[in-house]
Amino acid sequence: MAGTNGKQKTARDMVLSLGVIVLAGLVMWLFIPHDDDGEPDLKRVDYSVELITARRAAPYPVAAPEGLSEDWKPTLVRYRGDQFDAWHLGFRAPDGEYVAIEQSTEKPSAFVEEASQGAQRTGKTEEIGGRTWTRYTGGRYDALVLHDTDGVKGATTVVAGTGSFDQLNQMVAALKLA
Repeated sequence: MAGTNGKQKTARDMVLSLGVIVLAGLVMWLFIPHDDDGEPDLKRVDYSVELITARRAAPYPVAAPEGLSEDWKPTLVRYRGDQFDAWHLGFRAPDGEYVAIEQSTEKPSAFVEEASQGAQRTGKTEEIGGRTWTRYTGGRYDALVLHDTDGVKGATTVVAGTGSFDQLNQMVAALKLA
């Protein structure tokens, strides 16, 4: 019987240890702040300086929105003159989805593939702001694409993201080219 008593002590000790660990985890969960709504705390960026710089440097009219509500939160901006004069301006839409404006002088097929993250041309077009935009869908993002032959000479413009086509249309309607 001596062997049985030792095994019972070992099992009891493991259960007690597990209880202590669970209790410690519960205490940490209660006292360490955490975000219950699951929304990332993205900081609003001021893209005005980068926009001015891009508009001076780019060989095409650089697109940026005007008149969007404050609910649209700019989160990322960059201009890469050394990478096909690539312009990127990303926004968090009012419902938390992502919408970005991308422009580049890169070969259109490669650029659209990358900017839309694999979306395919649907054949549908939309007339927005006097320009014809082509719908792309099926990749990680949906996209509206304006080829340089459709009004912006020298660059392909892509408005893409996880947002709905209504949100993409809203962004496209707000775009100003300069």
